[in-house]
Amino acid sequence: MEPLHFFVNGRRVTEKNVDPEMMLLPFLRRNLRLTGTKYGCGGGGCGACTVMISRYDHSARRVRHYPASACLTPVCSLHGAAVTTVEGVGSTRTRLHPVQERIAKSHGTQCGFCTPGMVMSLYTLLRNYPQPSEEQLLAALAGNLCRCTGYRPILDAGRTFCKTSGCCQSKENEVCCLDQGVNRLPEPKEGGQMSPKLFSEEEFLPLDPTQELIFPPELMILAEKQPRTPRVFTGDRMTWISPVTLEGLLEAKSKFPHAPLVMGNTSVGPEMKFKGVFHPVIISPDGIEELSVIKHACNGLTLGAGLSLAQMQDVLADVVQWLPEEKTQTFHALLKQLRTLAGSQIRNMASLGGHILSRHPDSDLNPLLAAGSCTLCVLSKEGERQIPLDEHFLSRSPSADLKPQEVLLSMTVPYSRKWEFVSAFRQAQRRENAQAIVNAGMRVFFGEGDGVITELSILYGNVGPAAICARDACRKLVGRSWSEETLDEACRLVLGEVTIPGSAPGGRVEFRRTLLVSFLFRFYLQVSQGLSHMDPGRYPSLVGKYESALEDLHPEHRHGRGTFRYQNTDPKQLPQDPIGRPVMHLSGVKHATGEAVYCDDMPAVDQELFLTFVTSSRAHAAIVSMDLSEALSLPGVVDIVTSKHLGDVNSFSTETLLATDKVLCVGHLVCAIIADSEVQAKQAAEKVRIVYKDLEPLILTVEEAVQHKSFFEGERKLECGDVEEAFKTVDQVLEGEVHMGGQEHFYMETQSMLAIPKAEDQEMDIYVSTQFPKYIQDIVASTLKLPANKVMCHVRRVGGAFGGKVIKTSIMAAITAFAAHKHGRAVRCVLERGEDMLITGGRHPYLGKYKVGFMNDGRIVALDMEHYNNGGNSLDESLFVLEMGLLKMENAYKFPHLRCRGRACRTNLPSNTALRGFGFPQAGFVTESCIEEVAAKCGLSPEEVREVNMYKGTKQTPYGQEINTEGLAQCWRECKAQASFSLRRAAVERFNAGSAWKKRGLAMVPLKFPVGVGSVAMGQASALVHVYLDGSVLVTHGGIEMGQGVHTKMIQVVSRELKMPMANVHLRGTSTETVPNANASGGSVVADLNGLAVKDACQTLLKRLEPIISKNPQGAWKDWAQAAFDGSISLSAIGYFRGYESNIDWEKGQGHPFEYCVYGAACSEVEIDCLTGNHKNIRTDIVMDVGHSINPALDRGQVEGAFIQGMGLYTSEELKYSPRGSLHTRGPDQYKIPGVCDIPTELHISFLPPSENSNTLYSSKGLGESGIFLGCSVLFAIRDAVRASRQERCLPGTVALSSPLTPEKIRMACEDRFTKMIPRDIPGSCVPWDVLV
Repeated sequence: MEPLHFFVNGRRVTEKNVDPEMMLLPFLRRNLRLTGTKYGCGGGGCGACTVMISRYDHSARRVRHYPASACLTPVCSLHGAAVTTVEGVGSTRTRLHPVQERIAKSHGTQCGFCTPGMVMSLYTLLRNYPQPSEEQLLAALAGNLCRCTGYRPILDAGRTFCKTSGCCQSKENEVCCLDQGVNRLPEPKEGGQMSPKLFSEEEFLPLDPTQELIFPPELMILAEKQPRTPRVFTGDRMTWISPVTLEGLLEAKSKFPHAPLVMGNTSVGPEMKFKGVFHPVIISPDGIEELSVIKHACNGLTLGAGLSLAQMQDVLADVVQWLPEEKTQTFHALLKQLRTLAGSQIRNMASLGGHILSRHPDSDLNPLLAAGSCTLCVLSKEGERQIPLDEHFLSRSPSADLKPQEVLLSMTVPYSRKWEFVSAFRQAQRRENAQAIVNAGMRVFFGEGDGVITELSILYGNVGPAAICARDACRKLVGRSWSEETLDEACRLVLGEVTIPGSAPGGRVEFRRTLLVSFLFRFYLQVSQGLSHMDPGRYPSLVGKYESALEDLHPEHRHGRGTFRYQNTDPKQLPQDPIGRPVMHLSGVKHATGEAVYCDDMPAVDQELFLTFVTSSRAHAAIVSMDLSEALSLPGVVDIVTSKHLGDVNSFSTETLLATDKVLCVGHLVCAIIADSEVQAKQAAEKVRIVYKDLEPLILTVEEAVQHKSFFEGERKLECGDVEEAFKTVDQVLEGEVHMGGQEHFYMETQSMLAIPKAEDQEMDIYVSTQFPKYIQDIVASTLKLPANKVMCHVRRVGGAFGGKVIKTSIMAAITAFAAHKHGRAVRCVLERGEDMLITGGRHPYLGKYKVGFMNDGRIVALDMEHYNNGGNSLDESLFVLEMGLLKMENAYKFPHLRCRGRACRTNLPSNTALRGFGFPQAGFVTESCIEEVAAKCGLSPEEVREVNMYKGTKQTPYGQEINTEGLAQCWRECKAQASFSLRRAAVERFNAGSAWKKRGLAMVPLKFPVGVGSVAMGQASALVHVYLDGSVLVTHGGIEMGQGVHTKMIQVVSRELKMPMANVHLRGTSTETVPNANASGGSVVADLNGLAVKDACQTLLKRLEPIISKNPQGAWKDWAQAAFDGSISLSAIGYFRGYESNIDWEKGQGHPFEYCVYGAACSEVEIDCLTGNHKNIRTDIVMDVGHSINPALDRGQVEGAFIQGMGLYTSEELKYSPRGSLHTRGPDQYKIPGVCDIPTELHISFLPPSENSNTLYSSKGLGESGIFLGCSVLFAIRDAVRASRQERCLPGTVALSSPLTPEKIRMACEDRFTKMIPRDIPGSCVPWDVLV
């Protein structure tokens, strides 16, 4: 048999015995040591593993380049292909590619873990379109997720290649869109600098397509070679067959009738990986021309089953250009669905035939293809036949399905006819790269154009186990005229026929029922509009009443554009002093080239083992028995660690490492498998047999915890004034409660660690992706019963953390180190995305109850609140999160009489933990929701109530700390002016008055974010600075680089203090070996605290070297260093900062816990679709008081990234748990962080000129967390739009809307005749798929 030949980065790879189960991602990372391609999710949903695949099409005589997800690409499928990874694009050792240079210099990287995937998506785009349009740019990045940057700088980098630059796609009369009407930005005040970009395009390397890697001529010869020979590869469990002719394919299918056909592996791959489906034989057709046919016939367009969805999209886009419009109805509908179906990587991999035959319930194409009366051509050795692609085929009815030995050859899409209309619909949690909640395909034909229905076809997807056709409803409607009466009857019939049970998988039952008829209504309008265009005399126009129901949400041609204002550096500042300048991230270029090394990128150690965890499948149960025998008998399995092995070291502080006699949540760590490889460890984990006995009570929600009095420790309480007396003096009293869901960290780099035992003295080196090396050191030392001086924890960089890499990371690191110590071999542990989301917990779900007393003018006099967070099954940081939430709960408001009590609830969920904002996003949201309700009761705008209650001047907080709030008032005023709030409020009202089905909302939210860590000890920091004899400097500190740019800022500090170029300063990473006892990195203070320690070390050095420098003031550092050495003066200094004064006495509710406050304000405008619940963020303006910014580029990135993460928290990121406590949302397919499609059309950021000097590092402020809360401005803008919809329909203006405000909640709050006609389940009549925690 012919071996496998392909190329990687221009180098030939030949494999004779490749394992059919081997994917390209592990092959690149382990076999070829190309670690730039990252593991992000394993399912093609995040884009971190994007590579470019190039293939030569010998029939077309051209090379096709396309992006692909390496995690789903079988190595066996790459014969004759050329693979390009980020290393092959460019490097610091050879040359940077313009894509890499621009994404780095545009400040488009933070943690950098997603950057290689972004680079590869952009690079592939440019290989196909050297000057892409903005639409092509957005489409290319739709399949890539980033948790740090907020996407805007990545788009900025991409736009430098686009045909049209500037903020508009078409500038008219040289006038910018941002300078017109209500969108006009006011001129900056004196002292401010408006800088649309923080980089100069003129300095960039030009893109020269002639310098790209050529397609290997050897592969062209291979493709031309005839006859080609089939290939068969056999592994331990699976055989891979690649036929190269149609006859060979039919022969293989005849021999192995139940073997699936795999071309892109986007359906079979995830099923095998995530659902445990196994196929002993896989057939993969390779280059069979009959499967790639494109044929235009008199009756329709025939497309080969082997075409990718992207190729199908290109064909259809071409066809609709030259065919008459009446023939292309189905083609246009297919194009609409294809634009949002998955990301570019998956569309380029997935085959048309595979998509059809997989018959996934949520397929966006199949309902439409069935509605469009498409036919399938199938073939076997017995011959060819045609099968209708209808509901019988989609439900796998044996009489309508393929026979086992048949293959799908092609599909024919009929041309539409005159008076025939075809439409497609879908609604998802996110508008792009998200599986549909419900989709639909609909077709109607009026034979004579008389408006009487001759044919009608309505199919829905994701409303059952297969696509469902409303056949009976369609049959009854044939012969009826197209009218509103028919629409009403159609809705009634469809709801009667297409039933979604209350316990249906996927939940959102009432929303899905509503979408059935909402889509039907939109189809009715689209057809009516089409009829009106064809025969205006007979069919009335929709202008006015229904027109807005057909329009798209706000157009996105200026997607993600905006401005940035920041303070000029002092003219007296030395040119080489980098403080206050927009310096590029220290690792930006290495991120873009894939050279930045993360924990799992470290080379394998000799005899390295892999550890994987076995977790509980029950939420609260006793472990009756655990049988490890079968798992231990598997080849490669070395050991299984249980709590018995750990013995008396199975706990540390408040946490237990492995379950002992019972489990307390689904995902509880039960035991750890140690094997020679990851694959062997995973296979063994499936063979561990655990018998459970469920225990009562099962507590999942805050309400259940309150009912069972299940709390951690005692109540926390803050009180000022006399609440009870104040309630007697107010005009009105209002009571309410607010629920807020949790949030997954979704750092791009999953939990990763490598423990390496040393040969002597029982030393242990542990490399971990963590925010807290000291804690790792402590827990590992405790577990190994060693002193801390024998355990060293090292962190070079972390691929995102956001609070999620502290406690649980340390527990897993301790178990990994225990295994390494026990066996004397290195042990690696890297969690898969689903494991990570299941095990680690996230932001606390929150319940806030309030009783508020206020005057009719909106002044809040008395406020009594109860806060509850859902802590999960162990304490973790839940109490600390609750305390911080309480201390910040009043946000920007001075409430004269306030009482707030809080409890951390113990439940049977994975332990929730720190997440960016640390309690404030929940506590502040409860307060803002209360403000909104007060405004509604008073008949005032929320902004008026916010203003009247805002802190003014110097005031005391509820815990007695005095603060100066001038910055708050200035941010509010500036934001209101920058956003043209009054003008746009009037514009929103005008828009809403003329639009029944699209509504806009505008909201403005202030921010007071106190910064501090609660005690002096937690704020101390150390640093170490060495000067070498050549004048170069090495700096080490205790902070962790997680993407926030702390290392970059530290080098800026050294550069200023020692007055030397940044290029002379180096920083290797963080280690307990160099800086001991460092605190955790978090709380917005990492640069502040460590910077003061670095500054102290530099000043110690300068003081020590002052006599030498004074003797030779014009000398260089090399000269001074040598002179110091010759004079026996130490060139090494330790810097130390003891921490800010910080204390809080919870008994008295008094203290001084914070050093300063970050102030800000955000104004957001949104547009919602009342029929579907979709929303679009049109524009956001943010003004921040950041003090003296050390690095405006990095600080802008922190504000924008936090804001987009907050937008996800409050609108799209929804954790779903089963009634038995199992997490449903375990990856990017189910859990939707914001994508590039979600960022505001316009995003304007402004930093106030600094107004005062402070004790902080160069009077700067920490910005890592505060911006996340401003994301709630989008939620309140949506609420404003919902309020407008309800008022128009004479419904009560207020409706309880919890967070996140998803499409489901938006749609169901915009009540109309369609929400009223759906059937409702009686509470308790069924077991729901998910519960609200």
